[in-house]
Amino acid sequence: MPRFAVLIYAGDSRHAHTATPEELQECDEHFDSLVASGRMRAAYALTPRSMARTLRADGPTDGPYGSGDVVAGFYILDAADIDEAIHLARKDPSLLSGGAVEVRPVHSGGPVTPPA
Repeated sequence: MPRFAVLIYAGDSRHAHTATPEELQECDEHFDSLVASGRMRAAYALTPRSMARTLRADGPTDGPYGSGDVVAGFYILDAADIDEAIHLARKDPSLLSGGAVEVRPVHSGGPVTPPA
């Protein structure tokens, strides 16, 4: 079955180290519903933009790449096609707070086993 990456764009990530369960409840409920659907393959919440570092040819700089929305997290879904992936991602909490999600087919990849 094809895989789709869902990239979450928001003003910032809700997943600060100090975030309370109440602050993460909406995200957790969405995650739980995708797990229950049997389509979720992996999910990663990124930390707030203040913890990002951007690499450029002349060296690293503090902060994210741009000044607008940042990628706050992403998850991988199994879906029959992009329409089904969009249907599954349409309830992402970031959409309710003015953010966006990008659904993109995954070309290749997967877990990597480090050499022994």
